[in-house]
Parts: sequence; C-alpha cells; structure tokens
Amino acid sequence: MTKEKKTPSNELKELIKELKTRSIKEGNTLWKRIANDLEKSNKNWRKVNINKINRYANPKEVVVVPGKILGNGDLTKEVIVYAWKFTKQAKEKIEKNKGKALSLKELLASKHKPSEVKLIG
Repeated sequence: MTKEKKTPSNELKELIKELKTRSIKEGNTLWKRIANDLEKSNKNWRKVNINKINRYANPKEVVVVPGKILGNGDLTKEVIVYAWKFTKQAKEKIEKNKGKALSLKELLASKHKPSEVKLIG
C-alpha cells in the first residue's frame, strides 16, 4: 500500500472537505461559502490586493480571503489574514505591520468563531 503524496491539489481537496464537514456540524454558512469559492477553477478565485484589506478591515480584525492575497498597495493596520495563498510581497507587508498571514487550514485550527471573521473578496 503506497502512501498518497501531499500535493497542493490534494491539500485543497482535504481542506474543502473539512470546511464542508464543519459547516454541517456547526450549522455555519461561512465554512460552506469558503469551500464553494475554493471549488471553483483557480482562475475564478478571489484575488485581493493589500490596499483592499487596508480599506475594509479594522485594526486587529480577522480577515479571510478564499483565494490569493496580492501585494499591491499599502497596509497601515495590524490585521490577521487567512488565505489559500499569499504573494511574497503581500506576506511581508502584513507582517511588517505586526499582522499575521496564515493559511485557511490554520483558520480551522484557530479559536476564531465565524462571527469574528470578515470575508473580503
């Protein structure tokens, strides 16, 4: 019996499955919405620039983007951002302002309640 290799595609499938399971278990639509967005073709995923996060997020807020964070613009606030992918520049700008750039898998492991999360995209 061979062990299945963890590829980004397999990790994404596992994440989507876990999000849907949590949605049913907790009766929360946020997890299902994120899963549905990630099931789309990656060319249709949300792509959010740092300047949009800066515009819509409050300081110390938890932001979720079911897609990719791009580095255009400036960030002047400390925010926690969860996404599937980050460009190097985006990650640096978030961390420069004492924020955190974390994966969606880490969101599920966190203690953040869906009501504490702002979906941007």
